[in-house]
Amino acid sequence: MAARTKARKRALDVLFEAEQRGIPPLTLLAERLAHPGAQSAVPEYAVEIVEGVAAHLERIDEVLATHSHGWTVDRMPAVDRQLLRIGTWEVLYNDDVPDAVAVDEAVSLASDLSTDESPAFVNGLLGRIVDLKPTLLA
Repeated sequence: MAARTKARKRALDVLFEAEQRGIPPLTLLAERLAHPGAQSAVPEYAVEIVEGVAAHLERIDEVLATHSHGWTVDRMPAVDRQLLRIGTWEVLYNDDVPDAVAVDEAVSLASDLSTDESPAFVNGLLGRIVDLKPTLLA
């Protein structure tokens, strides 16, 4: 597994756990950085993802809610919601990652970690966001 793929998975773990525990993601991230425990150290790119998603969460959720026809962000499966947040952050705010890579990585993680319908849902929604990217950044 590539380093950035592992980092995305760790970022997903942090975002998912923070939501499940009802604590801010940056609080959990700081905890993981200070005391990794039995887990391996949090990769630098995972830190960048969690910080980026946290910094832009309101806008990311607004974009997801606007373009996920028939679905509210809260109604999405929890893993999908976090993958979509990561993918949306990479597409809209991280110019180092090609859009197609961001989408492919999110779809791959959805295939491994979520429901049978999740890869198609994640692919469709992130694909829509990629198509609309110029208008979403205006």
